[in-house]
Amino acid sequence: MRRLADLVIAAVVLAATLPLTLLAALAIKCEGPGPIFERQTCIGRGGRRFQMLKFRTTVADRDDNVPLWARKTTQVGQFLRCTRIESLPQLCNVLRSEMSLIDPDGSSPSFLE
Repeated sequence: MRRLADLVIAAVVLAATLPLTLLAALAIKCEGPGPIFERQTCIGRGGRRFQMLKFRTTVADRDDNVPLWARKTTQVGQFLRCTRIESLPQLCNVLRSEMSLIDPDGSSPSFLE
C-alpha cells in the first residue's frame, strides 16, 4: 500500500511541477556550463546503491576531488536550495523504487563505512 501511495503521489507531483522543473533546468543551463543534474551515490533498503538525482546548485568544477559541500553555490542554486526545488528530481528515484517519500534520503556510503 505504501509503494502504491509513493507511485501515485510522486507521479502527480512530478506532473504538476513539470513546468517549474523545466524552468529550473533552463536557468541552470543558462547560468553556466556543466550538467543540469548532480548525482549522489546513496544506499537504500537492503544495502542497494543508487544514484540520487538533484538539480546542480554549485559551480561545475572540473576537479572532481572537491567534495560537493565545499563547492561554490551559484545564484540559481541559492534560489533552488532556498525553495527546495533542487530536490524535485528525486521524484524520479521514487518512481524507480529506489527511495520512498517517507524517509526519502538514502544513506551516504561514506557514513556507513
